[in-house]
Amino acid sequence: MTHSINRRRFAALAGAAAFATHLARAQSGRVLKSIPSTGEAVPAIGMGTWLTFDVGVDEALRQQRREVLQTFFDMGGAVIDSSPMYRSSQSVVGDLLARLGRPSALFAADKVWTDNAAGGPDQIARTKARWGVDQFDLLQVHNLVRWRTHLETLLEMKQQRRLRYVGVTSYAGLRYDDIAGIVETQPIDFIQITYNLADREAERRLLPLAQEKGVAVIANRPFREGALINAVKRHPLPAMAADIDAANWAQFLLKFIISHPALTVAIPATRRVDHMRENMGALSGPIPDSAFRKRMIQAFEEL
Repeated sequence: MTHSINRRRFAALAGAAAFATHLARAQSGRVLKSIPSTGEAVPAIGMGTWLTFDVGVDEALRQQRREVLQTFFDMGGAVIDSSPMYRSSQSVVGDLLARLGRPSALFAADKVWTDNAAGGPDQIARTKARWGVDQFDLLQVHNLVRWRTHLETLLEMKQQRRLRYVGVTSYAGLRYDDIAGIVETQPIDFIQITYNLADREAERRLLPLAQEKGVAVIANRPFREGALINAVKRHPLPAMAADIDAANWAQFLLKFIISHPALTVAIPATRRVDHMRENMGALSGPIPDSAFRKRMIQAFEEL
């Protein structure tokens, strides 16, 4: 029997095979995950900028964030995600990247977020100027605002080789049916949704669908903007954490997220160097398998 397979599906299957290889490598190096549409590997822990990098022109705070960003890159980070919604965060990120000599590892991800249907290109131009980049790796339609128009713009940019990847975002379960419809019908590379030990709705449909269609997944709100960490840190870290080299709750929570085979990168945000070190520590050591993940869920639910 002759079987036909399109390029995206082939990349998805290749990505699945690469994922198994990356898990085997995790014991001795960084955990890398493949972007299904190309097979490109990226570190599984990235960095969000919501609230944490919105420091305006305060030079002392910018210097603190520079140390956070330096730690991120020193520990193997690449993916940084921002948005026009995040006020001064884009400009702060751009300034600090310049101060750090624009690290070559950077995977720059941002968003289009305007209700003005014709305003996408102008907003993208402003965003590029704030970051100081010639080209973004990934642009996403933020929270599906005017998504049909803006997605058309992004797909055209990609076709013209002015953009590498295209995606859409949502959070906390909002408009997940719409996200699923886009994954099923549009040639996108990424979705960004909420996924963590407390918010597992995406496991029912979106994550399996992303695997099937060869779409990468970014997990936002991995700590529920700190609320999840605050809730669990009152309890001792489960003994089982030692089996995956999770030295703290942040690493326990992040390793659960990035061990899902559909997940590409989680993007925790932080203001502090010590917390960045904790987050990036999840890039090393064993990664949970499916049986261990079930035990992690049970341990979390029994807190």
